[in-house]
Amino acid sequence: MQSDMSPRETLPRATMNDVAALAKVSLKTVSRVINNEPSVNEELVARVRDAAAHLRYQPNQGARTLRRSDGKSGTIAVLLADLANPFSSSILRAIEEVALTRNVSVLGGSVTEDPVRERELCTAMMSHRVDGVIMEPSGGDHDYLRDEQRAGVPFVFVDRPANELKADFVASDSRTGSYEAVKHLISFGHKRIAYMGDLWVISTAQDRRNGYRDALTEAGIPVEESLEVGDLNDVEKSYQAALKLLDLDQPPTAIFTGQNLVTIGVVKALKERGLQNTVALVGYDEFLLADLLEPPITVVAQNPREIGRVAATKLFERIDGIDSPASTEYITTTLIVRGSGELRPRG
Repeated sequence: MQSDMSPRETLPRATMNDVAALAKVSLKTVSRVINNEPSVNEELVARVRDAAAHLRYQPNQGARTLRRSDGKSGTIAVLLADLANPFSSSILRAIEEVALTRNVSVLGGSVTEDPVRERELCTAMMSHRVDGVIMEPSGGDHDYLRDEQRAGVPFVFVDRPANELKADFVASDSRTGSYEAVKHLISFGHKRIAYMGDLWVISTAQDRRNGYRDALTEAGIPVEESLEVGDLNDVEKSYQAALKLLDLDQPPTAIFTGQNLVTIGVVKALKERGLQNTVALVGYDEFLLADLLEPPITVVAQNPREIGRVAATKLFERIDGIDSPASTEYITTTLIVRGSGELRPRG
């Protein structure tokens, strides 16, 4: 069936007045139902919702903010390192699922390891009067958030803690996960194990290097700084750094990578040199198709969905008025054995 409307013609959006007229209730009743106020008669709630569905009515979020008696906007902000990265996107998805149960909208953004961009995005989110913020910080001083926190805006930090600001924090147990990964390589006879990690200024990169060193020290293996490479935050840098390690007079027999993009760069270098079945590799964090490579990549898998769920739960507890001291919660990691981390050193 063809529409009589031209491409430029549109139907006006349904209003609360339209819903009230169809449901044969007052405008105030419609407002109370839309704002989920508990004192409305169930029959009236059903009538209003049926009318709203029939008219395809969408609440005006800006107007709702002005009408809400609690002063809440019904929105939260989520600022993560890179929403294109599977780790960040999984955290965001879990937060959205919790927010959906509360009829709360989520505004997302990528800070891209840039403290200036982080501050600009956070300031922009505050202009939308968000009820709370979940942030994966890029570094720097977070004292600039203190006035907002004092004004009642709660903050929950994920993956990395805040600097100079007391706030809830949720992250993977990076140090333990890294320790277990390197201990696993040692169990297969490796003594020359390289560490390749993210930007040194990031606390999780420091934790993962410390876990690497913990395992070496426990096994009586000297820590060699020439086998530690940091400040790697993309595939190309990691690929080039891996080639340099493989060109050493005494190259590593195994490599532990502290981030999924670093792992991909190392896989590329090993494949180019034909060493993918010779040099053992364990990567921190899962990545797409890791189980389909040859050999499949052994990884320390984080649980980003649980990080997101816990962070969102903590944030909404704060929004609801819970005023306990700032908390820290670490989510356990899982070593997934697939083949690349189980290669023994030649000779």
